[in-house]
Amino acid sequence: MPKNKGKGGKNRKRGKNEADDEKRELVFKEDGQEYAQVLRILGNGRCEAMGIDGVKRLCHIRGKMHKKVWIAAGDIILVGLRDYQDDKADVILKYMPDEARLPDVKMAWICNSRRTTSILEEKPEAGNSKSRNQNTVNLS
Repeated sequence: MPKNKGKGGKNRKRGKNEADDEKRELVFKEDGQEYAQVLRILGNGRCEAMGIDGVKRLCHIRGKMHKKVWIAAGDIILVGLRDYQDDKADVILKYMPDEARLPDVKMAWICNSRRTTSILEEKPEAGNSKSRNQNTVNLS
């Protein structure tokens, strides 16, 4: 049997996670970028995300983040919008949970959610004008 001549296994390739506890500099959106929330992971380095502007986009996870930064449904990400494709974007950054709670990022979500809910409230449902309380039947 040949001898193992390698220099270690999977843990050696990972290296030490020395920068886990350190705070990183927070990156805010610029022109051509948008905040988004991941709806679902599609595989093949892609995910579906709802932008702060209310548009659902197919997002590509860039190679620098692939297999290093794990993205799950519900995460807040920063995406770079494409000039030539409105329904596609590139994931630039994933915000950690404590970063997503910071005032600047959170305020953008709160302002947008109020705007979209007011738009949804203005549009009546087509076909059914009754409310839920009127549709219930008294069984006693």
